[in-house]
Amino acid sequence: MPVISAPADFHVDDLYVDLRPILDTPLYLKCEGFNFAGSIKLKAAAAMVDDAERRGELTADSIIVESSSGNLGVALSMIAADRGYRFLCVTDTRCNLATRRLMEALGAQVHIITEPDPENGFLGARLDHVRHLCASDDRHVWLDQHANPHNWMAHYRTTAPAIAEHFPDLDVLFVGAGTTGTLMGCARYFKERRRPVTVVAVDSVGSVTFGGPSGPRMIPGLGTGVRPKLLDESFVDDVVHVPEAEAIRVAHRLAAGGFLFGGSTGTVVSGAMGWLAGGGKGGRGTAVAISPDLGERYLDSVYQTNWVSDIYGAHVLEHDSIRTR
Repeated sequence: MPVISAPADFHVDDLYVDLRPILDTPLYLKCEGFNFAGSIKLKAAAAMVDDAERRGELTADSIIVESSSGNLGVALSMIAADRGYRFLCVTDTRCNLATRRLMEALGAQVHIITEPDPENGFLGARLDHVRHLCASDDRHVWLDQHANPHNWMAHYRTTAPAIAEHFPDLDVLFVGAGTTGTLMGCARYFKERRRPVTVVAVDSVGSVTFGGPSGPRMIPGLGTGVRPKLLDESFVDDVVHVPEAEAIRVAHRLAAGGFLFGGSTGTVVSGAMGWLAGGGKGGRGTAVAISPDLGERYLDSVYQTNWVSDIYGAHVLEHDSIRTR
């Protein structure tokens, strides 16, 4: 049994779910939600704060500031509380209420952007606000998860090697694309070691990350309104775009099997199912997908019947739709 003194010291890195009994798909799901921050974002948050400390950017007077749809904000709230920093999270109206309350419980200040930028959406508006904060008060230290190389380096050092060790015969890896930190860290790791692994990025319909048209997105976590500076498409073998309604259906299918995962996991698993069924390895190889978080923070959205029906239509949660699609 581990004994820890800092909350970031605990993380379960070797738990996988075989999804064949639930989804009849040959896919293993790497579960990243079992730590005190509740998501994979703890790795990037710790790496970025560590780097800022090494470079002397963070002092007793510093205020860490970051734009986040939720999970990174929680991770930074936890680390800031542990290390004695103030933290200000700039988010928007799509942030889950439970996530916002969790950040506030950990001592963070949360600023909610209510109007999207006309061209770059909510993310563009959030980033503009962060820039304004930094320009108005030099105590603010912006870690900038969308451009900070320590975001992807964290997964290059931890997430990808853990998968490689557990699955030496890995054929295809499915990774959700948000800031693309997890995606780029894993893709760089396997490509630089010349492992014959097909890396498939899974994005949301409406995201501009890979050049698609901008559109409304309500599930926080994956997709962007501004192309991430971290992204290098030369490391990515294929891209799948998933409509949010499909992500909802898959998340509910997983829940019907007893596994409550977040909305991003529904997106990644839906994309993996479609890719495996439609070609690629055709289900003959070893396939792994990464689950960023668990589902408790989505009880008022992804798992709330009225919320889903109002946004996507009542048919999304019809029994036959959940069980057979």
